[in-house]
Amino acid sequence: MAGPVAPAAPAAPWKRHIVRQLRQRDRTQKALFLELVPAYNRLLEKAEVLAQFSEKLQPELNNVTPTTHQGPWEEASEPDLDQVSSLATLRMKWQEEEERLRLVCGEMAYQVVVKRAALEALESELEERQSSLAAHGARVAQLEETRVQLAGQVGERLVLNAAQRTAYDTLRAHAVLHEAALRRLEEEAHHLLKQLVQVKARAAAQCNLRIERRERAKQVQVSQELKKAAKKTVNISESPDTLGSVVRHGAETPALVAELVYLESEACEKKWKRPFRSASATSLTLSRCVDVVKGLLDFKKRRGHSIGGVPEPRYQSIPVCVVARLPTQAQDVLDVHLSEVNAVHFGPNSNLLATGGADRFIHLWTIVGGRLEASQTLEGAGGSITSVDFDPSGSQVLAATYNKAAQLWKVGEAQSKETLSGHSDKVTAAKFKLTRHQAVTGSRDRTVKEWDLGRAYCSRTINVLSYCNDVVCGDHVIISGHNDQKIRFWDSRGPHCTQVIPVQGRVTSLNLSHDQLHLLSCSRDDTLKVIDLRVSNIRQVFRADGFKCGSDWTKAVFSPDRSYALAGSSDGTLYIWDVDTGKLESSLRGPHCTAVNAVAWCYSGSHVVSVDQGRKAVLWH
Repeated sequence: MAGPVAPAAPAAPWKRHIVRQLRQRDRTQKALFLELVPAYNRLLEKAEVLAQFSEKLQPELNNVTPTTHQGPWEEASEPDLDQVSSLATLRMKWQEEEERLRLVCGEMAYQVVVKRAALEALESELEERQSSLAAHGARVAQLEETRVQLAGQVGERLVLNAAQRTAYDTLRAHAVLHEAALRRLEEEAHHLLKQLVQVKARAAAQCNLRIERRERAKQVQVSQELKKAAKKTVNISESPDTLGSVVRHGAETPALVAELVYLESEACEKKWKRPFRSASATSLTLSRCVDVVKGLLDFKKRRGHSIGGVPEPRYQSIPVCVVARLPTQAQDVLDVHLSEVNAVHFGPNSNLLATGGADRFIHLWTIVGGRLEASQTLEGAGGSITSVDFDPSGSQVLAATYNKAAQLWKVGEAQSKETLSGHSDKVTAAKFKLTRHQAVTGSRDRTVKEWDLGRAYCSRTINVLSYCNDVVCGDHVIISGHNDQKIRFWDSRGPHCTQVIPVQGRVTSLNLSHDQLHLLSCSRDDTLKVIDLRVSNIRQVFRADGFKCGSDWTKAVFSPDRSYALAGSSDGTLYIWDVDTGKLESSLRGPHCTAVNAVAWCYSGSHVVSVDQGRKAVLWH
């Protein structure tokens, strides 16, 4: 006999899971066949009973069958015939019952097959749902773990946010205190600056008064000495040498000059021993002395004696054209750039022309014999050129670019001399001011900046509500045109906007007449407007059938004599209006096949140049 069986090791979890699955399957299948199996057993029992009954009836039928063929004497056996008929009836009933039971068995068998197929389908569905349930359980566990982690992170973030909020409140309180202190300091600085300016002004006034008195005294003394010198006889041949030696040796005072003239006249009188005075010699010597004295006085003025210092020198004025000639035909057509040409401007000598385009180059051209000839290419721009301008001396070129800066070139040098960086968006306009080493730029970052070109330093930033498309500069005013359909005026000596003139449409360009009395604006409502700056009112509005402003940087200009206004249309046509009458003077069609971006009229009034979006520049005469 075998020994005692060792206790079995605990079953693995997967085995227990399989046992549970089998038991569940057994219960499910057993419930389906609980009614079917007993019915089937009852049918089998009935079939066996009927089979036994049929087996008993079969020999009896065989024994009764021969008696049916006896002779006419069969009358005595009537009870046997009744028995045979009852047996036949029973047999028929048995056959019918057997047939019915066979049909019932077939139906039961069909139901068993159907139930088995349904059971298999349910089992497969059960397995799928159990696997899905297991996957969802794993997903739920994973999500629960993630939820716990996120809840921990939320708690940490709440603690961190509370700490940061506390720090923010502290910093805000400090900032408020510092702002209050800054405002107090600014007010004190403004007050001190105002006092300093007043003190300087009083000191300058007193110093100027003393200088004026001293100069008046010197002039009185010089006039007296000149009168004395005019009474003496002067040797004409020797006086120029003597007077020239005085000037060469740096005689700076008119009193010394008069004394030398007096001594020279005495020497001449002794030499010639003439008892009379020569009128011609005296007048000649007097005029020469006056010239020398004036030169010395001018030299002293140039050296400067004012406590305020010498004011910043201005450029010499550009000659203004008296009568401009209307262009009638195209003289020269060139592809001046590799892509779209955005800007064109004439130099003050009317022969030098600058063009700037999207290819980041500035080309300088000269007009020779009615043709444009390439002179120089200025390189180093960081982006597309949007505006070009010459200084009044014609020695420097300033350009606005799309790389958030303006750049300065010296004519004759290919590389950029200075870069004026400080804007945060595209620079759309860059213009020289009338004083030396100063410029103004406008940008789409909604600012206008003034620059000290000597140090490449932004001396002032003007914040505007809309981005700037163009700027122009007068003596003490900066005018800017903006995308919000307004023209703003800024005093270069003050911090605030002095005037705003609304126009219909976004301003694309501004042009100031040479006398600084009229302003020409071009806007996207397809009109040009002339503004009289003396009354700050729109004087003329120019329209024309077919004229369309092609872009936000379309430029329009006055003629040099301010008699005409010129602009290019989106269809390549140039339109010229009479400023005084407001009528369309002429329209020029021809070489341009795309929108004209900019036009320029030379200072002599003899040539016009237009550039378009198709790389062309056209010289009109």
